[in-house]
Amino acid sequence: MGSGSTFSVIGSDVVIKGDVSATVDLHVDGRIEGDIQCASLVQGEGSHIEGGITAETARLAGTVSGSINARELVVLRSAKIHGDVHYDALTIEQGAEVEGRFAHRVPAKAAAPVAAPKGDDSAPTLTLAS
Repeated sequence: MGSGSTFSVIGSDVVIKGDVSATVDLHVDGRIEGDIQCASLVQGEGSHIEGGITAETARLAGTVSGSINARELVVLRSAKIHGDVHYDALTIEQGAEVEGRFAHRVPAKAAAPVAAPKGDDSAPTLTLAS
């Protein structure tokens, strides 16, 4: 699909056992027992995800038990994450619970360590929201 004008919603009364793959944005209010791969993920407060998440952008407010791999990740204060987190840009609200390791993703082109020139904007970004 081309533009991000389409999205899918998994309601609070829905339980999915199996992997979920979407080419569009995904909003999850229910329970997923499996891996998720999508363009953009928005997780509701009462949602539970047991599995890995791979997304360009993710905004998490519920419970996640599994690894997370996202270019832009926002962890809201109601989130509870149990797993490792790989990110390019990260925002964590005060009060969020994370049990796992954080790792900044290394771009594929940077195979060998190279000194960054002054003014380089590719440094990892960590933002603490209140």
